[in-house]
Amino acid sequence: MSEANGDAAGRDASDSNPPYEAVIAYPDGDSTVSRLAQAARRYGYGGLVVRTRTAEFDPDALRDRYGVDVVPAVEVAADAPDSASGSVGNFRPDYPLVLVRGGTNALNRFAVEQDRVDVLAAPLSGDGDFNHVLAKAAKTHGTRVEFDLGPALRQSGGGRVRALRALRKLREIVDYYDAPYVVSARPTSHLHLRAPRELIALGSELGFDESWIEAGLAEWGRLAARNRERLSTGFISPGVRVQRCEEDDR
Repeated sequence: MSEANGDAAGRDASDSNPPYEAVIAYPDGDSTVSRLAQAARRYGYGGLVVRTRTAEFDPDALRDRYGVDVVPAVEVAADAPDSASGSVGNFRPDYPLVLVRGGTNALNRFAVEQDRVDVLAAPLSGDGDFNHVLAKAAKTHGTRVEFDLGPALRQSGGGRVRALRALRKLREIVDYYDAPYVVSARPTSHLHLRAPRELIALGSELGFDESWIEAGLAEWGRLAARNRERLSTGFISPGVRVQRCEEDDR
């Protein structure tokens, strides 16, 4: 459901676009969606994207209880583009957000070349690279590139130094080619959640403007709202909808 350049992530966040975090919940993570939603509310998030397809939760009940918009999503983890493609095709009609976990050159490239993929998740998690060719493709296809701040938050020593260096390089490429992006700490537990102000503080270490981090956090919610609209029965294309006709108008 991604689309090209004109739908890229905005660089200015506003009160109408609250921050969202994208989490890995139980059974893939250590905390239930309910526990994560409770913590997200405490930290000031307006929404929570649940990457774990097998997590069991009721989005409406959690919204009513905690005041947090909980978005069902799926993060496709595959060994190769062929198997990732089949999963994306299966899940696309049913989920507001479809992510592909990168980390290899082949999967990173596959994700940014697919209109059906919303987010290239964790592109630096393996031995893969992200270069100007992929940034151009991400802009063309509207695939958001995830800035995973988790390693910089949870690692120490040389691992943290390498994570910070990789994020700076990724930011230079994404910014230069104006590719769309999202920001996350990629928490697998409510204990890994960090308030937006903490992520902004980390961003300052990397030379990121406050508004840049805010926009990346808010983009999850903006993208989910757009895709929910597209999953509605009346959607045909941007700006074109089917209107139900009254019997007298037929």
